[in-house]
Amino acid sequence: QVQLVESGGGLVQAGGSLRLSCAASGGTFSNYGMGWFRQAPGSERELVASINWSSGSTYYAFSVKGRFTISRDNAKNTVYLQMNSLKPEDTAVYYCAADSYIKVRIGSPGYWGQGTQVTVSS
Repeated sequence: QVQLVESGGGLVQAGGSLRLSCAASGGTFSNYGMGWFRQAPGSERELVASINWSSGSTYYAFSVKGRFTISRDNAKNTVYLQMNSLKPEDTAVYYCAADSYIKVRIGSPGYWGQGTQVTVSS
């Protein structure tokens, strides 16, 4: 059974940085796509960034391109989201997700982490 455990959220001032981690277990992740989604109060959940585990190809939402970087560590079965130049509008619960790369990209992954809160103060 696939399990995803996020860590690294917290409170940071605007302009600061955070790194989220997602430790994955229970699957053969070389066949998976991984993604970071976020959901702010009153807003729909959105895909922030995704990575194809085997090829390393990535996707970023326009709102975070150039500020966020998704990466993976094969040995640790861990995916990271490095977030720089954070803005108050980045405040949300961030979720790690996994499934086929297509399902992650269209926003319908089958496996989700519990979420971690990111709050950016102005």
